Order: sequence, then C-alpha cells, then structure tokens
Amino acid sequence: AAHANGGVLIHAGESILLFCDNVQMEFAGQDGVEFKGEKKGRLYLTTHRMIFNNKKQDDPMVSFSFPFVTLKDVELEQPIFGANYIKGKVRAQPGGNFTGEAKFKLHFKSGGAIDFGQAMLKAAQMASRNYNGNDLPPPYTPPTSGWYAAPPPAYSANPAGYGGWVPPTHVFPDQPPANTVYMTDAPPPYPGINGNNGYSNGTGGGWTAPASAPSAAQPVQTGYYDPNNPGHAYVPPPAYYNEPPPSYDNQGKKND
Repeated sequence: AAHANGGVLIHAGESILLFCDNVQMEFAGQDGVEFKGEKKGRLYLTTHRMIFNNKKQDDPMVSFSFPFVTLKDVELEQPIFGANYIKGKVRAQPGGNFTGEAKFKLHFKSGGAIDFGQAMLKAAQMASRNYNGNDLPPPYTPPTSGWYAAPPPAYSANPAGYGGWVPPTHVFPDQPPANTVYMTDAPPPYPGINGNNGYSNGTGGGWTAPASAPSAAQPVQTGYYDPNNPGHAYVPPPAYYNEPPPSYDNQGKKND
C-alpha cells in the first residue's frame, strides 16, 4: 500500500524528491477493474520509487507504487499536437496483485512532464546501480507495523542533492501538504538512489493494500535532528494510528 489516512505512505528512510498535484494516469494491458479508466491525483517521486495517489477515494485503485527496479521502456513523449506525457511499463512483483506487466501513461495537467520524466529516469538509473538481485522484481510484502506522521525531511529533497544530481524542484516547488505523509518503520525493500541502506534483499515492496496486522503493532516514535539548526530537534507528537491501513480484502479490492 502507498496510501494511509488520505495521504501517502512511505518506508522508513524514504523521502520525497518531487511532488505534483495535478496528474492524470491511465493503464493498458491489464484486465482487472482496478486498471480501468482515467485516474486523476497526485504523483510523488521518492528516493526509491514513483507513487500515484488517486484523488477519487472510491476508485478500485486508491494508490499505485512503481519501484524503480520494476520500471522498463520508460519514454518521454513530445507529440507535435497535444501535451507532453510519460509512458512506460511496470512489471508485477510476486504477490503484488497483478501478473505480467502493465503499460502506463502519465499526463501532467499543469506541465512539467519532461522535467519529471527526466528526474525519474535519473533516479531509476542511480537506484539500478544498487540492485544486486536478479532481473526479477522483489516480491511484495505488506507492512506489518503501525504507521505515523513522517518527520519533515521526508517531505522534500536534500537541497545539497544526491551524488552531484539535484532534483528539479524549481519546476516542482510545491511540497506535499502538511500532515499528508505517513511512514512505516519498515525499511525500503528495494534499493534507492542512496544505495542499499536499509535494503533487505528479497522481502519486497509493492502495490497492494497491506494485510491486517496484529492490533498490538505500535507506531514507532522517532526524532529528527537538523544539523543546520542545532538548537532545535523535531520530535513528532505521539502517534495515534495504532491500526494499520485496511486490508486489501476489506477495502473492496482497492488495489495499489
């Protein structure tokens, strides 16, 4: 799952590089009802994947996660007539609630398709250097812990960049609205642009809603220290999300 409490759900140590609030997505090549129709929502480029969150909460697909290691044939289209868009394919993860691969198209209603696409390709290239597995996507394992409000660094890219690359935040200056980014205590199960930090090979990540976890699972309390502002430390308030997001079955098959 990549959604929680009306916002986006990310892994511990994952952060959002770019955010775009006016995106339309469509799929092809899959028969499931979750993949039908045009979907409008928010798009996040993170250190480990791309995430789409549907603004229509009663759509069969509430969110969809594109780990960099599952993307293929991504192209930036610049038609003579019509707006630029991104197209590509995403390979299913074992247990990810669909099989084979799905074709996708992303249209940016407020512009920026080429800039976002180039950033996604760059991030995917950087992450691919850190993928030591075989050519198959890792299996999807739903989160089994609670979730909590993400600390401020998760909302935006590091201004200093990543290995000499700085995401084009001048094109996408907006950050996700406050209190819309949530985090589990599980590390990313696939590599990101920062290397294999927290990457546990073979446990997987993906795009179905998580299965119900034991109610005893408690959100993790974390703090954040800003070296640029040593006099202050950020400690999030106690989390009240003692229950994980609803399971796939009782979400009315809301796929992600």
